[in-house]
Amino acid sequence: MTDAPVALITGAADGIGFAIASRMAQAGCRVVIADLDAATAATKAASLGPEHLGLAMDVTSETAVEDGIAAAIARFGRLDIAVCNAGIGDTHLPSLEQDIASFDQVLRVHLNGTFLVARAAARQMIGQGRGAILTVSSIAGITGLPRRNAYGAAKAGIAAMTKAMACEWGPQHVRVNAIAPGYTRTALVAKLIDAGRIDEAKLRRRTPMGRLADPAEIAEAAWFLCSPAASFITGAVLSVDGGWAAFGDAGDAHI
Repeated sequence: MTDAPVALITGAADGIGFAIASRMAQAGCRVVIADLDAATAATKAASLGPEHLGLAMDVTSETAVEDGIAAAIARFGRLDIAVCNAGIGDTHLPSLEQDIASFDQVLRVHLNGTFLVARAAARQMIGQGRGAILTVSSIAGITGLPRRNAYGAAKAGIAAMTKAMACEWGPQHVRVNAIAPGYTRTALVAKLIDAGRIDEAKLRRRTPMGRLADPAEIAEAAWFLCSPAASFITGAVLSVDGGWAAFGDAGDAHI
């Protein structure tokens, strides 16, 4: 396993992040699960096998990000893949009721956090002469979602930043791509559905494929973009949304 690639995934203790971590481990990577909750990160990493690592990382802290990347390098001696997945939800309040503190917090976690992790990873990868960075945008960054101003702005910014970094670091053989997931059946989304905050039937009708994604489907797209199979792909934003962003007709997309 000493020659196995090393993949660091932020916000990977659950949901889409853990699905990506699991897929990377399945592909033979040594995985670093980076999350705010160090204990849960360590437990989840151990569940994948003894060769994996869990560590604490607050992606809004430049020092914490640099220390986390350094810890991964100290353990494994290399970094081949970095997935900038950490994120939080927004308030879902009407625009006139949104406060700037909550708005700023969403931007700091998603947008600043993605920048800090990507920058720290790229420094190591450029020194190695190779690497793949994956960011996580969203349908909210491609289409307009009412009441989701901060989240949508952050995810649109991530898509634009991904393309900029891809152009800058391509000559150093570091690829940078993004996925833009649609609604995905994570534990959090299931809880929101059960609480009546999300109308699943409405989402199904709005999605041409007529269902929510499974986290494993998002993970497959993430692995593809980070894998050697995507060796000539950089600066791409891949929609993994069942056709949500493509649908431009009136009425329901799926009946």
